[in-house]
Amino acid sequence: MAVKIKLKRLGKIRSPHYRIVVADSRTRRDGRAIEEIGKYHPTYNPSVIEVDADRVAYWLGVGAQPTEPVLAILKKTGDWQKFKGEPAPAPLLVAEPKAVRPSFEALGGDDEGKGEAITQKKKAEKKDEAAAESSESTEA
Repeated sequence: MAVKIKLKRLGKIRSPHYRIVVADSRTRRDGRAIEEIGKYHPTYNPSVIEVDADRVAYWLGVGAQPTEPVLAILKKTGDWQKFKGEPAPAPLLVAEPKAVRPSFEALGGDDEGKGEAITQKKKAEKKDEAAAESSESTEA
């Protein structure tokens, strides 16, 4: 039985996520896998690559063949070079944590009201005029 290390596609139409799986070479792309050994999220910036290095080394050691996309991922993580006995590549980029925006109070904003609105709603004006006219007519 030929075993391959390949990508299993998940996610929506325009936001793919992949799992790096070990599967029989005859199974379909999203079919049943023997073992899941990693994740790959290409749409994130920078892309997220998580690989279980011990399991990759084991499966490569017992003869599993990686597909071309998986081979490129393994070369980026350094697992392929470790398996072949070559020098390790440069480290991968890691996403920087997003800066927290300062709150309103931290910027020196005060929470005091600035007063009432200058213009009133038109419906309120009509009701006030009607109430004023009715009070004038009752007084006269």
